[in-house]
Amino acid sequence: MPEQLWLPGLEAPPTPTDGLFFAVFPDANTAAIMSKFAQELCAGTRVRSKPLAANRLHVTLLHLGNFAGGLPPDKVDAAMRAAASIRMAPFTVEFDAVASFASKPRPGPLVLTGGGGAAGLHALHDALGQALEHAGFGGRVGSVVTSYVPHVTLAYGMPWAAERPVESMCWNVREFALIHSLLGRTRHVALARWPLTAAQS
Repeated sequence: MPEQLWLPGLEAPPTPTDGLFFAVFPDANTAAIMSKFAQELCAGTRVRSKPLAANRLHVTLLHLGNFAGGLPPDKVDAAMRAAASIRMAPFTVEFDAVASFASKPRPGPLVLTGGGGAAGLHALHDALGQALEHAGFGGRVGSVVTSYVPHVTLAYGMPWAAERPVESMCWNVREFALIHSLLGRTRHVALARWPLTAAQS
């Protein structure tokens, strides 16, 4: 019968419109260097891929979810409480390789990665994960399939390529931010920022 098509169980889920994540951003000078490097990489391929603008370059610390119809206030509040509890000294991050996150032979993201130079990011990622649990954020945070791999996405739609070393790009991480991503609209809005300060003795 026609009315069966409108059963709740058969309705398509709403399309996510808003994302929430923690991130760190390179300083303006480092972002400009990364952006120029991304432009050079894109120019060296035959695909129509555009590099990310310098002001959009970042490292995601934790992805907290995508939502339809706006961000849930309770999730934002819990994330804010978790972030405010973090006590960590500033640290230096270094990226010294470029790698493809594409599924060969399909195109995909081209990213900067780092080995030991990303240790501080791992520590901040773990601290935020624990703080979110204590703040009652609820649900699973990040990916349960893959481990955390700190990276800076330079461009999307790039052909697969083997990882290779590049000239080191580094900066001092002195703060982190909670970001509202307007999905499909290429906009990131910083909801709040927190300075990294060592725990008081």
